[in-house]
Amino acid sequence: MPLLTIFTPTYNRAYTLHKCYESLKRQSNKDFIWLIIDDGSSDNTEDLVRGWIGENVITIRYYRQDNQGMHGAHNTAYNLIDTELNVCIDSDDYLPYDAVDKIVAFWKENSRDDIGGIVGLDCNNRGEIIGTEFPRNIKTSTLFNLYNKYGVKGDKKLVYRTKLTKKYPYPVYKNEKLVPLSYKYFMLDQEYEMLLMNEALCCVEYLPDGSSMNILKQYKVSPRGFRFYRMEMMKLPNTPVLFKFKQAIHYVSSSIFAGSKGILRHSPQKLLTFIALPIGILLNKYIITKVAEK
Repeated sequence: MPLLTIFTPTYNRAYTLHKCYESLKRQSNKDFIWLIIDDGSSDNTEDLVRGWIGENVITIRYYRQDNQGMHGAHNTAYNLIDTELNVCIDSDDYLPYDAVDKIVAFWKENSRDDIGGIVGLDCNNRGEIIGTEFPRNIKTSTLFNLYNKYGVKGDKKLVYRTKLTKKYPYPVYKNEKLVPLSYKYFMLDQEYEMLLMNEALCCVEYLPDGSSMNILKQYKVSPRGFRFYRMEMMKLPNTPVLFKFKQAIHYVSSSIFAGSKGILRHSPQKLLTFIALPIGILLNKYIITKVAEK
């Protein structure tokens, strides 16, 4: 059994998925599983993947489901994965040729029972690090502290122990396609720190049809998912008041989009939410305006 599963949620990305496949074929260590979650694609994704499976260069598992959105595809992947570690590589991203080797070697050398996984770096297609590297004087951290205590910036690549990622499944709301993925990561932060690896493990490309480039629209059309997320973030222990206040602002805005009644009554931080009400209303109006402009 390989140590690592690389999983890729995909929806109508046949035009770019080959980049990921080509990078996996180039890996210096091919002892991994590539799990593709086809989230209801209507293009030729299935035919493409079936052809790759027939090439028999790497181990590929393909699973097709009705469209549930990114978080629903993640739920499915975590249910199917049976290797010790897993990492998500999006359909528009690819791996440096030695990424699998680096992950496996680093984990074998540094893993402990009290560690949840590895945080590595993302880079662009020119090899430039996205955001900042990790402080050299720390070896482990929670994801929350990386961004809020140590000032790390930019997307990072998360390699988790699979038995942990089976916890905290994302709720799936009818006719909504997104719950922020960091919900699971911040929940796991309460239990485990992560090993820090100052190596680029993934090359990312932010395409116009990707979720990162359409976050305001997602915010509007998936309000219950975002509302759930903001409520959970307000519950996090040992977080600064300013952090919770920002969550309260977004909670108000998402609640308005969701048509929720009892905004104050359901808030885990009622006083902060009361103070945040006017700002949350303004944020809601701002998002409506920006989405209408696109």
